[in-house]
Amino acid sequence: MTETTEATPKVRLGGMALRNGLLVHGPTHWAAAVRGDDGEIHVASGRKPRASAFDGVPGARGVVRMGEAMAVIPIVRKNLRQARLPFESGSVLGVMAATSVATQLLRRNPKLRSTTGEALIAVVGLAPSLFALRSGELAAYHGAEHKAIGAYEAGDDARETAKEHDRCGSHLMTPLLALNVAGAGLLRAAVRNPSPAAQAAVSLASVGAAVEVFAWSERHHDSALARALRVPGHELQRLLGTREPSDRQLEVGQAALAEILRVEGAAA
Repeated sequence: MTETTEATPKVRLGGMALRNGLLVHGPTHWAAAVRGDDGEIHVASGRKPRASAFDGVPGARGVVRMGEAMAVIPIVRKNLRQARLPFESGSVLGVMAATSVATQLLRRNPKLRSTTGEALIAVVGLAPSLFALRSGELAAYHGAEHKAIGAYEAGDDARETAKEHDRCGSHLMTPLLALNVAGAGLLRAAVRNPSPAAQAAVSLASVGAAVEVFAWSERHHDSALARALRVPGHELQRLLGTREPSDRQLEVGQAALAEILRVEGAAA
């Protein structure tokens, strides 16, 4: 692991749980560690794709950052064959297919063309993620991710660190759902039968705006509003999104942390 002193600032890290490990993002690189079928820890890392042209454009930069994070996933899968992605499961894919059908049926129901209907559709859309988190080891590796990164940031023991984290993507859910429901409601009020392209545009705008809210909350971390905005995300993590990892799972988290610090230190 890269040695950190008071003169060496902490590397800003994010991450994503995998079914058998975790992926960690740094400013310029990614690193992943997984527990393979052979019982051994396998590690890989590389440089992240970056599109810096939108860094100063509010709204657009959030969508681009989300796109960059998604672009890393197939790169990880290619370079770390032992990795198992969150939705790489027949049962999860089945829930995704059922959710897609249910969402389309709900959208076609004229009685649900209201804010309440849009809220119901948004909640139904969460089913695949929640199902994936409650099956297998995904939630435990999500906890390992938070504990490894949180311990690094605070200089604590990962085993004693909380499994909830203030920068988890769960904190995006409340503003994203609220903005998506509001945007879809305004679109339906303006256009009787909005096209898929218009609906997609509203979804992208909602993502961009939600990321800006997320970033504002981090910049004003100790404000009353920022703390209030984090409450739903923390509860989602506590109740559904994370589980306390085992020592073996935490060992994988530490391996991913050590690798991202190594490659970010080499780049610096």
